[in-house]
Amino acid sequence: MWPKGDCSSASATKSCCGSSNPVTIVYLNGHYLPLEEAAISPLDRGFLFADGVYEVIPVYNGHLFRLAQHLQRLETSLAGIRLPSPHDSEEWRLLLTELVRRNPTPDQAVYLQVTRGVAQRDHGFPARTQPTVFAMPLPAKSLPDGVCRKGVAAITLEDSRWRHCHLKTIALLPNILLRQEALERGADEAILIRNGMVTEGAASNVFLVQDGRILTPAKGPWLLPGITRDLIVELGRRHGLQVHEDTITPAQLAGAEEIWLSSSTREILPVTRLDGRPVGGGIPGPLWRRMCQLYQAYKAEYAP
Repeated sequence: MWPKGDCSSASATKSCCGSSNPVTIVYLNGHYLPLEEAAISPLDRGFLFADGVYEVIPVYNGHLFRLAQHLQRLETSLAGIRLPSPHDSEEWRLLLTELVRRNPTPDQAVYLQVTRGVAQRDHGFPARTQPTVFAMPLPAKSLPDGVCRKGVAAITLEDSRWRHCHLKTIALLPNILLRQEALERGADEAILIRNGMVTEGAASNVFLVQDGRILTPAKGPWLLPGITRDLIVELGRRHGLQVHEDTITPAQLAGAEEIWLSSSTREILPVTRLDGRPVGGGIPGPLWRRMCQLYQAYKAEYAP
């Protein structure tokens, strides 16, 4: 995650690629306690079946960023796996705000996970269980030196995941395998292709620039409705940029002037090499720099 800054200059690069700070207090089923004291039963269905959902919520200057949007997506994911939410929106806000207060690092992220809870191992839903709610702060990630100036590499891979990618579940092994293949091939991310269409990255949403227009795949069951993705669309349109949500083909991706990856923890990352070939001029492009400026300005003025 990049702290506040203006990505249009070399001085901003240092701001965008900030340092991390460890945090230790977590929340587990109504209790705030040190991470090393948190324990979950081996019969928890999250452990046995990956039967649960999660969110990652950035924290800037001590404020949970776009919390309402993250909680709405959490509700959608819970409904998608037929798990009633254990808290309403205000209860979630109070719970997470208190966790941030107990871990007073200005820039961090909160990982929130909800599973169906503890029950005897059986594929069918248990009749009566209490959901397991776990939340922990994560340190702000510092990007490697030069990423903001040089960008990163990506490869394209066939999207081999399930049909409900719009739900943010903890069943991430397919994503992990795709991301690991990218890493083993010297890339930072895998951009996924399904039925002749670009869907998303293994752990990110995808944007490209074509003829001065910003394009991103339209929402649907094949991709996660990213909170950062939606903010990029919102900011671009607000400031007069041409932003379109539509089908993107592999040919469009290969011929793009710019390619970006977006996520809550890495914000907007420029891809400058795709499948071993330069993207555009092989350096982060002007529209990425403009969008980064808009994003950082929004963060600086953000008030929940």
